[in-house]
Amino acid sequence: MKVAAANPRRLLDRRQFCLELALLVAASAARPRLGNAAASERDVKALSEASYVYIATVRKDGNQSTAAPVWFITNVQNEILIDTSPQSWKAKRIKRGSPVLVWIGSRTGPAFIGKAAFVDDKTVQDLMIEQIPKKYFLARIGLFAPKRAKFESGQIVTIRISPERDLPQGYPSQPGTPAPPLEERR
Repeated sequence: MKVAAANPRRLLDRRQFCLELALLVAASAARPRLGNAAASERDVKALSEASYVYIATVRKDGNQSTAAPVWFITNVQNEILIDTSPQSWKAKRIKRGSPVLVWIGSRTGPAFIGKAAFVDDKTVQDLMIEQIPKKYFLARIGLFAPKRAKFESGQIVTIRISPERDLPQGYPSQPGTPAPPLEERR
């Protein structure tokens, strides 16, 4: 009886797939959920098509900051993962508990308000290191890409943003104006 030789390329592809799936499952199971809300269908669709999200935080005076464009990926729960300097204003405000306003695709795109938290999980950082260059050409050629050394030295941190509630279609990014409350008023 003759046994056919396995195609090494096919085995490698299958192993890579299994490894990536295991990383995603481990990353999602290893941490508790922040919010009770999930991303809306509108936001899931917009996130799948967008290259950038625009992120604003809430200043101590309760007003919106300027919405800044940010590279991102999403996890299996459709939460947003971003990298930033721990010295950035958004990181400092998130550290003190600021809600995050997110516009998807443009400053006039679908918007939501969410909770953000720093992620120290190396599995999630590895996902960022792997996925950001796949999505962004500048990262692929070595510019601005997250790297293990940057995480280890504290130059960058990963932040996970969990949607809490959608904001009305056309909700404006208006720096210096009061931010909406995290929870809807009844």
